[in-house]
This record gives sequence, structure tokens and C-alpha cells, in this order.
Amino acid sequence: MTKSFNQIIGQGGFASVFQGELMDGSPVAIKVFKDRESSGVEFTSEVVSIARTSHVNIVRLLGFSIRGSKRALIYEFMSNGSLDKYLRASQNSTLSHAKCTRLFEIAVGIARGLEYLHRGCSTRIVHFDIKPHNILLDQDYCPKISDFGLAKFCQPKESIISMSGMRGTIGYIAPEVFSRNFGVVSSKSDVYSYGMMVLEMFGGKEHKTKSAASSSEIYFPDSIYNFIEQSSICSTCGVSDDCEELVRKVMIVGLWCIQLMPNARPTMSGVLDMWCIQLIPKLHISLPPVLVQEATDSTTPNSYDQQ
Repeated sequence: MTKSFNQIIGQGGFASVFQGELMDGSPVAIKVFKDRESSGVEFTSEVVSIARTSHVNIVRLLGFSIRGSKRALIYEFMSNGSLDKYLRASQNSTLSHAKCTRLFEIAVGIARGLEYLHRGCSTRIVHFDIKPHNILLDQDYCPKISDFGLAKFCQPKESIISMSGMRGTIGYIAPEVFSRNFGVVSSKSDVYSYGMMVLEMFGGKEHKTKSAASSSEIYFPDSIYNFIEQSSICSTCGVSDDCEELVRKVMIVGLWCIQLMPNARPTMSGVLDMWCIQLIPKLHISLPPVLVQEATDSTTPNSYDQQ
């Protein structure tokens, strides 16, 4: 299927991903787990998690293969790669209105996928590794959540997850995951990771990198909060003026999601409600040239009464 694994399209700590092709010519992505992951925990977790899902914003599992210690998963192919790749391609350029709109639509799609995992499945699924690398984009840039190797389950009416050890990626891990002093582990842990990712999508992480040398003690969400207060979003995040209101909205939602205490964060349903709040449009109204000329030529105040 992969022609001897000659086209690698992704690589992680537990597996490598190759592009392949089914017998009917349909492209697929094949995730091959490394031999050192002998216990099969990552593989089993991913198969069981994906098998319980069916949503437009969740990557679709087409099949899997086991032969001795060799394990592989076969997914639908995402032609635009990962969100991480997309963000890196536009890292040093000013975000235009079109690109801001696309990023916003991607953020909303990811939120819908997470809400489905947290509330729409028969068994609630907490992903625990939400980051740009694990968001895939199809040909229409529709986002799909992937890589469920660290996912955990709980019953629909339960919210607290019992687990030992830390899981996730540094920079996106919720505080309560590595220290229970911050609260209990729950679906709110995914909300935190989502918030950090959203801030990164719209320039937060890039600013953090630039400012680290000069002010390493400043927590970068604090600086994002200051930019919102000072109305300096455009110059800081590298967005065009017509995107400022949209980016401000994104930053505010992102900051709500990364509150240190889980109880202070919204649910993913609450995040979707925030996204649905419409921004007040700027009015760009001008009379057509013909009407402007007619209004100038008119000298009779009650001309309408005379008709």
C-alpha cells in the first residue's frame, strides 16, 4: 500500500506516518507504530477511541493491521497536512483578512470536534494531547482531530478522571494534569490545551518566543491580556487592521480557556457559544454617485410633498 514506505508524511515519538494508496486508488495515511512500543497501549487506545467516534471534525479510521509486534492504523488522507505545518508556512507573514477568517473557521471546527468528544459520544472521551501537530486539514481546510493515543474515557455523567502520571505535550498541558493542587483532571484539561493552541494560531506563541530573551519572567498570556487592553493587537500579532476585531475576540476566548483553575474555564459547549457571539460590524455606507449628485442639486426641502 505504501510502496515499501517510501513517502513519510509525519513522525512522532511512538509512530511514523506514511502516505499510501488503496486498491481503488484512494489515498490514505498509514500510521506505523515503532517496535519499542511493545505493550501496545498507544495503539489499543487509539483504535478503541476512534472506533467510538463519527464526526466531521474527527479523523476517520479506515482499518488497522497487527502482525506480531508490528502494528499499523489506516486513516483517511488529509491533503493539507497538519495545522502545525500550515502555521509554520505563514509564521513570518502578516495575517490577511482571508487567512484570519480561515484560522477562525479552523478554531471553530476544532471546538465542535472537542465538544462532540466531551458530550456527543456514548462514552465521553478526553483527548489529552490537543496541539497543532494533532489537527489535520483536508482539501477544504476542514480541521480533524487525530492521534488518540493518550485519550481516556469516562461515563457521560462523570466529569472527573482518575489517572496516574502526566500525559500530553509541554506547553499545552493543563496545570491540574501535572499537579492536583490546581484541581481535578477532567474534560476541562482539553479546554486548556485548546486555549493555548488558539493563542498560538493567532500569533501568541510567536510573540512569546520574541519576548523571551528580554522578559523571560513574564507569563505570555499576561502579555496577551495587556495587548488587548492597550489595543496593540495588530502590531503585536502581525495581523492586518481589518482583522483586529476578530483577533481580539479570539484572544479573549483563548484567555478564558487557559484559566489556571479548571472551574474557571468554560466547557467546549460554552466556547462554541462564545464563538457564536457576533461582532458589531463596522459600517461602510456611502451613497452611489448619482444619489449624491441629486441630493446636492435639490434645493426644495419639501420636494417629496410636491410629487
